[in-house]
Amino acid sequence: MARKTSSKSHSSKRPAGTGSGKPRFYTLEVFLTEGCITEQFARQNPHIWRTIQIRGDQTLEDLHYAIFQAFDRFDEHLYEFQFGKGPMDPKGPRYRGPYGYEGDARVGRTDLTTIDSLGLKKGRSFGYWFDFGDDWRHQIDVEAVDETTSPGKYPRVIKQVGKSPPQYPDGDEE
Repeated sequence: MARKTSSKSHSSKRPAGTGSGKPRFYTLEVFLTEGCITEQFARQNPHIWRTIQIRGDQTLEDLHYAIFQAFDRFDEHLYEFQFGKGPMDPKGPRYRGPYGYEGDARVGRTDLTTIDSLGLKKGRSFGYWFDFGDDWRHQIDVEAVDETTSPGKYPRVIKQVGKSPPQYPDGDEE
């Protein structure tokens, strides 16, 4: 599968919001970079990604569920967001769901971390790892950070490229 990479640098500052009390709005491109995909599926779908919009006052857990639904997954597993020097840098700050957190002081909780608190800027990339056994890995690129956007429910998928691969290509349901 083709990976999209970003050579743009990012800031480590973590602003709480816009200063006006209103959350920012983020447009994120979520690329599937690794997973249990058959060769035939990969040939038919060389690029698989989703564009998701989310409010800054929503959490990484909200983003997880948006990605989960956008890729047509049905079986929950542990997951992690990685914010190191590259999209899948496990040495950088990491955030896990409440059930994968288990009090590890080196890992933040997705249900307590808002998108605004991450200090994301346009051009920043970070990683999302779903199902630590089947290793569904994603690169998330920040495409836009806006002060205003259209009304409606967030997070939301605004674009889909490629079909969603089966969560278990062999029909296994673990």
